[in-house]
Amino acid sequence: MKIAAIVAKPTKPELTEIVPEVLRWLEAHGYRVYIDQQTAAYHTHEFVVPRSEMAHYEPEFVVVLGGDGTLLSAARAIGAAEIPLLAVNLGSLGFLTEVRLDELYATLDATVMGRCPMESRSLLEVRLLREGEQIAHYYALNDAVLKSTVARLMGFGISINDQRAMEYLADGVIVSSPTGSTAYSLAAGGPVLMPSVDAILLTPICPHSLTHRPLVVGASARIALQLESGADGFLSVDGQVGMPVVQGDEVVCRKADHRVRLLRMQKSFFEILRNKLRWGQR
Repeated sequence: MKIAAIVAKPTKPELTEIVPEVLRWLEAHGYRVYIDQQTAAYHTHEFVVPRSEMAHYEPEFVVVLGGDGTLLSAARAIGAAEIPLLAVNLGSLGFLTEVRLDELYATLDATVMGRCPMESRSLLEVRLLREGEQIAHYYALNDAVLKSTVARLMGFGISINDQRAMEYLADGVIVSSPTGSTAYSLAAGGPVLMPSVDAILLTPICPHSLTHRPLVVGASARIALQLESGADGFLSVDGQVGMPVVQGDEVVCRKADHRVRLLRMQKSFFEILRNKLRWGQR
């Protein structure tokens, strides 16, 4: 029995029609389909499992119906198994979810025939340490952000490969993957990195000194951010999960050992930049 899966964005009315159609298409092509609890809100189905357990059923691929946020959530839940994700854009920008709804079934055809292009994207592994003990552990496809919870500057000490590199006095710091370079980091003045670049990006948020600039380091780097002064903060991972950070806490980021596999249409990175961000246009 061939296995596929669907994860969907909650509270998206058009999915009441889309989910049953995708289920019928997959079942007609010989797949047993597992869906997560969010998807089950749109259609009664026999095989409903928590998103976090979906990889245990070893689907050949997962159809992600929603926007970039839904893909980020699916990548954290399923990405460690390196199961290909087919992300369909039902949101507004859809920078990561480049497949349009009208391209869904052509892309599914290419996928089941083994002709759909696939990209591998690096992830960040993010750990929060308190008094030397790990109290939280996450993976991020886009970024990890350490930011003040009030309108006050924070003092950060930043070490790279266990060597003191710099101090930031800023509203926060963004540590992003190449994929995340076009997300919050870009809005904060960071550079655009091609997804294939093997690197990690640090971008200060509203730094107190004009000498503070974004920094690109090698993907093998171990980056440690320590909150040393000012207000307490909050660690946010992909803008979706996280927890409070207090003085003396350390956030350690490194490239994860696994990657996320994305099934994509044959569109270049620069074409997506032009179409989605109006990049390089007069």
